Amino acid sequence: FFAAPTLAQNDQFKAQADPHAQVEKITVELLNVIGNHAEQYPANELEYFAALGGLLEANVDFKFIARSVMGPYAKKASSEQRARFAQKFREGLIETYGRGLIGYSDQEIILLPHDALTPSQRRVTVRQEIRGDDGIYPLAYSMARKKTGEWMVINMTINGISLGKTFRSQFVQSAQRAGGDIDAVIAGWSSEST
Repeated sequence: FFAAPTLAQNDQFKAQADPHAQVEKITVELLNVIGNHAEQYPANELEYFAALGGLLEANVDFKFIARSVMGPYAKKASSEQRARFAQKFREGLIETYGRGLIGYSDQEIILLPHDALTPSQRRVTVRQEIRGDDGIYPLAYSMARKKTGEWMVINMTINGISLGKTFRSQFVQSAQRAGGDIDAVIAGWSSEST
């Protein structure tokens, strides 16, 4: 017998098929993670980062982003160096993102109106606004559809600043200072550089 899909499974399928629904789902889950950890933070920092990492891992294409951040050095790097940098980049981004979000309170996150997707569409920008007493901040997620059909975040622009471009500039500058030594750049990359 086939089991009928649960409401949660239907929501998950809808989120995977529609990047706008996926971003809305990520936002709700993100706020839950923050809410569950804010009171005990920073004593529970590792647990918080792990929860945040689990959420982001399922929705962010860290390998793609890390390769993009490496810029022209990605082709020069070995597959082991690319994998090592992807892991270090992921950890640094989660820590930086997590520390920045832990103080989130009383802002409203709004999904902006959007056009319908076409069946062949492979990329989309999902736009949100963070609205609070201190103003409105635009947030845009660049998303790509993988061959498996799932949508993954491949870049994020906050208040007009592309994180991907910022990180790529940092990587390239670090590589130039290190004389092209990719291992030195990876070793020196930390959550403070992201």
